[in-house]
Amino acid sequence: MGGPDLAKEIWSELRTYISEIDRNDAADVLISVLVDNDYDINEIKAAFKGDNTIKNAIASYIEDEEEDVEEDYDYEDDEDY
Repeated sequence: MGGPDLAKEIWSELRTYISEIDRNDAADVLISVLVDNDYDINEIKAAFKGDNTIKNAIASYIEDEEEDVEEDYDYEDDEDY
């Protein structure tokens, strides 16, 4: 066991110790750490398929990445002028 599956097991054990107020932020950090360590977002989705907090964190991560790509694209267009 490794990667997203191990992270899921750790998350399942620790989430009860994280207040509901902080749980979304903790899930965001978990997703960022997994992606920063070269785990595929689809593997992460599959491992956490039943966890709505993680699903929301994944959606947020994807949305942020799309915005970053759009900002990079807009910046490159501005350089052409």
